[in-house]
Amino acid sequence: MIQTTCPAYARVSKKLLALAGGPVTLLPDSIKLWQEQESHFVSQSVLPMQLQQALADLAEVRDRLAHVQRFDGYSGWAASASGLGALVAGGVQFALAPYPHAAPEQRIYLIIWLGCLVLALAINYGAILAWRAHNGGAQAAVQIRTVGMSILPAIAAGGVISFALVSRGLYDLLPGMWCATYALGLFASRVMVPRDVVFVAVAFGAVATVLLLAAFDPLAWWIMPATFGGGQIAIGAIVLGRPNNERNHTK
Repeated sequence: MIQTTCPAYARVSKKLLALAGGPVTLLPDSIKLWQEQESHFVSQSVLPMQLQQALADLAEVRDRLAHVQRFDGYSGWAASASGLGALVAGGVQFALAPYPHAAPEQRIYLIIWLGCLVLALAINYGAILAWRAHNGGAQAAVQIRTVGMSILPAIAAGGVISFALVSRGLYDLLPGMWCATYALGLFASRVMVPRDVVFVAVAFGAVATVLLLAAFDPLAWWIMPATFGGGQIAIGAIVLGRPNNERNHTK
């Protein structure tokens, strides 16, 4: 009778002995098979634990990387101020060209909202430059370059498409296109802004779809204040609420 320390062999041998009523001998190949099956069972029980630990470590690294990449130069007050500026621009449009259909009114519309865009860019990028002046170091410089490369292409594309639409007299496509390009810019910079800003980007994309496809007047005086103004105020609230959320998460 072949002796072995394999627990599986011992258990099976004992059962066969009880059934046969006498000594039972297993061949070496049978013993090897039982040893391989036992080793497989042990590895299968250890592997899920190792996999769970690896996934937990990966999640921790991802969270720390996201925290390092997050750009602290965005100003909630600047975003909110640009949103309030859009509300004021909506009031100006209501007074001068609430529903611009004639060419002179459409030119007034374009001047109002391009002026609002310039003001918003000046406020937000001015706040970023002010942050950069108070935060030196290589990491701040890299973050500034990354921010520029992420959102400026969307702004440039919006400018080119706006010129093309205006030159063809397609003013009614401007609000939807502006919302679409801004949504793309927010998505492009999503790793550097608070996580909830992505929901604002989704909202801008949905509004762009409605403005481009729905059958109503997209140049009405309340459209841009409700979309751009409301969106910027929402982003400002999210950015201003970020420090408290991070402190709670740290605790």
